[in-house]
Amino acid sequence: MSENLIQISVFLLVTALIALLTYLKCRGHGRGKGKDQQNKEYFLAGGGLAWYFVAGSITLTNLSTDQLVGSNGNQMALLAWWEFAAVLGLFLLAKVFLPVYYKYNCTTTTELLEKRYNNKHIRAVIGTMFFLSSALIFCPAVIYSGALFMQTMFQVDIPIMYIATAFAAVGAMYAIFGGLRAVAVSDTYSGVLLLGMAITVVFLSLNAIDYDFSGIPADRLTFIGADDSPIPWHTLLTGMIFIQMFYWGTNQVITQRAMAAPNLKEAQKGVFAAIGIRIVIVPAIIVIPGIISYKLYGDIGDAAYGQIVGDLLPAWLSGIFAAAMAAAVLSTYNSNLNSATALYVCDIHEPYINDDINVPKLSAWITVALTFISLALVPLYQQADSILNLLQQLWGLFSMPILSIFIVGLLFKGVHANAGIAAVFFGVILYGSVSFEFSPFHAPFGLHYIHLMFFTLIACVAFALLVNKFIFGGTASFASKNDELIAE
Repeated sequence: MSENLIQISVFLLVTALIALLTYLKCRGHGRGKGKDQQNKEYFLAGGGLAWYFVAGSITLTNLSTDQLVGSNGNQMALLAWWEFAAVLGLFLLAKVFLPVYYKYNCTTTTELLEKRYNNKHIRAVIGTMFFLSSALIFCPAVIYSGALFMQTMFQVDIPIMYIATAFAAVGAMYAIFGGLRAVAVSDTYSGVLLLGMAITVVFLSLNAIDYDFSGIPADRLTFIGADDSPIPWHTLLTGMIFIQMFYWGTNQVITQRAMAAPNLKEAQKGVFAAIGIRIVIVPAIIVIPGIISYKLYGDIGDAAYGQIVGDLLPAWLSGIFAAAMAAAVLSTYNSNLNSATALYVCDIHEPYINDDINVPKLSAWITVALTFISLALVPLYQQADSILNLLQQLWGLFSMPILSIFIVGLLFKGVHANAGIAAVFFGVILYGSVSFEFSPFHAPFGLHYIHLMFFTLIACVAFALLVNKFIFGGTASFASKNDELIAE
């Protein structure tokens, strides 16, 4: 049997096994008859996710090909700071955001905005932003990067669109037929496999150089970023904190898993378990193979991870690794599908179009539509890296403006919803003017883009409060402890 056939056979067997285990775990769970029960079952797994499924789904939704390949492609230890900083974001999710989401019985993170501002339009605006980001950026990017990785690893002469279509179809089936429950369960099983394989790659890499890091330049090993590095050390004190707060605390794709536990304590237990994984395992698997590949092959960029995996893993083990990577792709993809569908159904369709709906049926149609949109956009990602970079930069336009109205809503009362909406659009324009190279205001004072995100956040909060006072005549005041907005 050829090496390639062994890889593909093991890959298909392991992938099918994960699907079977997921089916056996999820079968027999009803979706409820009422709309509220349907929403809770389809989008929050009926409030039945145990802490280990919360931890597993959060971890694998975040961990995919773009992170393993991209972070190792930098071939330096400095990139581990993204993972160490994520610990703070997860802690804030557990102790600040989750108590509020559970207090207000939220299905989506944006529902909190509606209840804090007493206005459904602010929920719809932010929900639409999150929805479009999943539909136009993350879903197509994930299936493209996953398809490209599989095509390269197996060295098969299959058009990338065929592989992307297979990913999209399988991911859509998980999202349609099982809702969040199937997504979270498959995430956890896949997560155990992926983390195990990634750790194996780390130890095989270390063994390949006999644990000897000599000859590797100091700037590849340091954790103190210089001003011209990807993460200057001082950015850890400004924008990095709030990037993590936004991603882990308000991003529907991540928080939806933590909102699906039976109660707050179980949800927090799951998030703390995810923190443990983030500290002990993730930093090592996203930087060590890349650093070692620098010693073995030199500066080879994004090819580093694939090169070292291909050289060190035997054929049968590389098939398992491919299954783990495919699982990571599917996890991120179906998580985005399910979360985008939740945002559309709960934030847009029910409030503005029709609230008497069959939730699973409508969700299935939305998932199918998103799948076709994702596939239609895959060719755009094939054309040039600049398109991918541009789309990521476009997503950066939204993060701090969106976070600003969560912060205003949590810390203040008496702020008009339209002041918050105005601040979001102001922030998009402001960050665009200082981040895009064609702007005459690009990178003022030579500030790093992470510093500029912090500046944008402060400006948005101030803008919301000023508009509230001078345009809407409102008087904002700090929320009292009786509002129960911050965890004890």
